[in-house]
Amino acid sequence: MAQVKVFGLKESLNSIKGRFSEIIHSCVVEAFIFPLDKKFHRFFPMDKEDFYYAPGRTEAYTIIEISIFEGRSLDSKKQLIRLLFERIQSELSISPEDIEITILETPKSNWGIRGLPGDELQLNYNVNV
Repeated sequence: MAQVKVFGLKESLNSIKGRFSEIIHSCVVEAFIFPLDKKFHRFFPMDKEDFYYAPGRTEAYTIIEISIFEGRSLDSKKQLIRLLFERIQSELSISPEDIEITILETPKSNWGIRGLPGDELQLNYNVNV
């Protein structure tokens, strides 16, 4: 499982949400050998008065939070981060200085999905990649 939250200024984020979602999903699919049909993204376009960030960032500054079941290797998580930086820059022209990524890992038992604790689900993909 992977749940993705994307935060940014609404003036910058709203017009690219669809393409941004496609890019994020392609990276997750590649790095985690993730099923194509498992896409769970939420966008949080924010007003300027609600989104503070450090000097040196532009109005394209974006935060990506990815919640996943624990089990992915260090290499697959680093690959995901590298792919995101690379594709977001090449396809959306957003500098890596304007992107921050956090991967939050939790045990499957801490998830509730389709009426079951996550560790009781029958998954059609491998988490240990």
